[in-house]
Amino acid sequence: MIDKVKKILGLSSRKTGNKLILSVEKLECRVALLENGRLEEYSVERKSSRNIVGSIYKGKVRNIEMGLKAMFVDIGFEKNAFLHFWDAIPAALDSGIEEIDRRGNKRPRKRITVKDIPSIYPVGSDVIVQVTKGPIGTKGPRVTTNLSFPGRYLVLMPFSDHSGISRKIENPKERERLRRILRELEVPEGVGLIIRTVGEGQRARYFVRDLRFLLDQWAKVEQAIREEPAPCCLFEEPDLVERTVRDFLTEEIDQVVCDDRASTDRMTEMIGQISRRARNRVHFYDGATPIFETYGVQKQIDDAFHRQVWLKCGGYIVIDETEALVAIDVNTGRNKGGRDVEKTILQTNLEAADEIARQLRLRNIGGLIISDFIDMKGRRDQQAVYNLMKERLTRDKARTHVLPVSQLGLMEMTRQRAQESLSDTIYENCPYCAGRGVVKTSMTTSVELHRTLNTVMRKYQDSIHEIRVILNPDVLKRLKEEDEELLVELERRYAGRLMFRGDPTFHHEKFVITDAITGAELKP
Repeated sequence: MIDKVKKILGLSSRKTGNKLILSVEKLECRVALLENGRLEEYSVERKSSRNIVGSIYKGKVRNIEMGLKAMFVDIGFEKNAFLHFWDAIPAALDSGIEEIDRRGNKRPRKRITVKDIPSIYPVGSDVIVQVTKGPIGTKGPRVTTNLSFPGRYLVLMPFSDHSGISRKIENPKERERLRRILRELEVPEGVGLIIRTVGEGQRARYFVRDLRFLLDQWAKVEQAIREEPAPCCLFEEPDLVERTVRDFLTEEIDQVVCDDRASTDRMTEMIGQISRRARNRVHFYDGATPIFETYGVQKQIDDAFHRQVWLKCGGYIVIDETEALVAIDVNTGRNKGGRDVEKTILQTNLEAADEIARQLRLRNIGGLIISDFIDMKGRRDQQAVYNLMKERLTRDKARTHVLPVSQLGLMEMTRQRAQESLSDTIYENCPYCAGRGVVKTSMTTSVELHRTLNTVMRKYQDSIHEIRVILNPDVLKRLKEEDEELLVELERRYAGRLMFRGDPTFHHEKFVITDAITGAELKP
């Protein structure tokens, strides 16, 4: 069914001609993943706002909130980190392994529960935590005591004795081969390992090399835990260039192009430690035209980040981010179709599902997401849209959960929100409309001005007879052309004189009423 849908949309399951484009500048670094020339992944990291998700800190417990079942930990930031009790139970403490009693008999160790957390981490105690969610808005970072070190092929978990294989590796024979490799690795007692998806098909020596690197990292952190006072950073998550090599550079990537010589050399050296042959895929770009324009990335970014995003079929989706959720509306737009209306609707919804999954990755949108698809009568069509959405979300590195299309035509889903969305990083609320996206009309401002003038002139009718109003020129134009008689009536009623002056620096909704002689502002 999915293959049939992809054929309708013109999507290829085989990825060819894939490129990683890196633009490294003084203030920010940008990485774009192109698949057959189409922008599929986009990341931005700025020098002033380094990503802290994955970094490990030695912090101090500042206060415990039993009602929230959480504690707040000082890790050196302006706002204390939030540590939920469930995230404060290290797997090593909760393993339930056997203990020996006084008589020499084995008995299972009592499992740690949330009730035990305040006694394990009292106020003022040190705690080792890892950031799982960066600071968003007014909230501080969220942390956990279950540490993990992601490598190229493995994830090391020093406080867990569980090992496993990525669920995205589905081939039973490959999973069995990787299990044998896991059993042969020399892993310290009490340390867990997960084989990442990129480990599929790799030789055993790559895992041995990766494990050695991760154990060295953990040894340095252990030393810092013993020597450094809290609060302090024990391990800093690598920058965007290193994370790109670690997480994105797979066998499916044919070429890596970077416009910074130092970053290119650093990537070549890192990749050479993994595979000498892969070094040939890294290239330095020194063209006169900006690298994102040369490879057509910039135009795709500009097109993708509009509120309204057009689909190939002529339909479009509208994306609105609110504080509580993200609302996405699907419309047929120019795609009126032919006689088969249901087919037109299905095609638009399928393209919308594909684009929505892409937009979530590009914009790094997280939280609760509601997609309002065009109403489909057939349950089979609804299932096709749902299946395509699930399939397209499998490539998303953030955790997602999606529900089938409801009777109201809505698809509800959640996406892991580890850090602020890209729009929050790039944009800020407009100082003119204060984030509303709209301003009052000239007529509305005129009505409010008349109401205020009526109050002011009645209040000062015995002492002030000449009043000056300073306001936006657009509103002044409205007053002269359409509301002049109302102003004359006000002058007659209160035996006063009104003078107006337009100021283009004034907000569309702002006006100031003053005494024309003294210049003192008059309040209603």
